[in-house]
Amino acid sequence: MSRILAISILVGLLLLVLKPSSGVAQTQPTTPEKALAAAQTSFGFKLFSNLTGEEPADNVFISPASVAFALAMTWNGAAGETREAMSRALELKGMDLDHVNQASLALKNTLQQADPTVQLHIANSLWAKKGLEFKPDFMDRNRRFFNAEVAALNFADPGSPATINDWVGRNTAAKITKIIERIDSNSILFLINAIYFKGRWTAEFKKELTTQRPFTPANGSPVQVPMMTQSGSFQYHETPEFQAISLPYGNRRWNMRIFLPTPGRTLPQFLKSLTPSNWDTWMRSFKKRDGDISLPRYRIEYEKALNDPLKSLGMDVAFDRSRADFSGMIETSERAYINQVKHKTFVEVNEEGTEAAAATSVGVSVTSFEPPSERFRMVVDRPFFCAIRDDQTGTILFLGAINNPK
Repeated sequence: MSRILAISILVGLLLLVLKPSSGVAQTQPTTPEKALAAAQTSFGFKLFSNLTGEEPADNVFISPASVAFALAMTWNGAAGETREAMSRALELKGMDLDHVNQASLALKNTLQQADPTVQLHIANSLWAKKGLEFKPDFMDRNRRFFNAEVAALNFADPGSPATINDWVGRNTAAKITKIIERIDSNSILFLINAIYFKGRWTAEFKKELTTQRPFTPANGSPVQVPMMTQSGSFQYHETPEFQAISLPYGNRRWNMRIFLPTPGRTLPQFLKSLTPSNWDTWMRSFKKRDGDISLPRYRIEYEKALNDPLKSLGMDVAFDRSRADFSGMIETSERAYINQVKHKTFVEVNEEGTEAAAATSVGVSVTSFEPPSERFRMVVDRPFFCAIRDDQTGTILFLGAINNPK
């Protein structure tokens, strides 16, 4: 009789902007770190495109880094066709196990040291079913390269889900407090990743300038939202298709990139052009310009099962109980397969900055345009795209399609 191996990987990220400090050296990213960050970006854009295609008029907010780190831990237990399929989906392109693991550890450390004025904590954990034997190499790699805490739990104990959820809550500043509802009798492992980020805009929006103004969602019926306003000198880019601005946090290494389709163009039309190649071109095209930015204050929670989107990206074999190969994970003759991948996020943008959280659970079961130089005005009063990014490694913590900020 086969039994389910459920591995839940939870990733939580909280971002809140804080005041910067100066005079502290930053860790410089290496080529392997940048290569992994680029792979995560490519994977993130594919996943984001799939989700926004399913929900073109809804808010979608995901953490590509969260999902990628979560699946990388699972990938350490994959073998054969399953590992190859996951490698392709994750855009790992020729990177072997040691390369990915060492780059993951280096990238995690670099991001956590990126800006001393921003608090960034990345935590991982593995919760194993008590009495079951896992391959020592699998557990050891997750300890060494993902700094994972490892604990054995009695999954038959009704209090076990609360133990795991409490860990997630502690590592997302209580922004995500429940990712696991229950543990079924076949579940044997949960892998959890949590990210906490806290900071402030480099230049805060003045609260007294925030006013109620109309925002027109995808459905065309205007809603009143609190609109923040700021004037100054910004990194800015404009094409016939969109306006884009970079709003920095702390010492300016972290930032939020906001893309607003021009009037007459829709957010889905813009998202079709969101490719790694275009993204790299856009990132190089931002230039300093004086202007005015009006941005809605918003708070969004998002939850999504990622099984089907990941299958569509080529990972279907990992979910197939008759074909999946996770023999590098567990000491058993039974076949393991991914049972569930679940992702939860939270984001709040206000005058002080941004607060965000993400959680991802994975269950594995057995069986060229020159803009004008004059002052710009950018009023984000219709659906827009945003990304929270580290400029030095290129890591994208969050991607969002905001159709209705209310």
